[in-house]
Amino acid sequence: MYVANFSSNTVSVIDTATNTVIGAPIAVGNNPTGMAIAPDGSRAYVTNTNSNSISVINTATNTVIGAPIAVGSNPDAVAVSPNGTRIYVTSFNSNTVSVINAATQYGRCDHPRRGRSRGSCFQS
Repeated sequence: MYVANFSSNTVSVIDTATNTVIGAPIAVGNNPTGMAIAPDGSRAYVTNTNSNSISVINTATNTVIGAPIAVGSNPDAVAVSPNGTRIYVTSFNSNTVSVINAATQYGRCDHPRRGRSRGSCFQS
């Protein structure tokens, strides 16, 4: 299990069989909030609310992959498409949904949304 630690700008990995923390916390951007796991379990995507970015964690090594990916202002939720090809990030202050190519971690495109909804999900 991966847990965002908002105040310490880290993510902790928890062994759910023993309820213990595995290793040192993983440093990410400022104020991590939302998190999603890729369908194949290989990546964890973390919104960094006050960095306006997401961090990508390799779940096999529990290390951050590359530089944070820029998204809209105050990202608060993230979802991965059922086939794992796209990452969707909702950003509260900019009222956008960023769509990112999961394979390249590029190709971001922001789509305006109405209101200040929070959260995102997929039904497979």
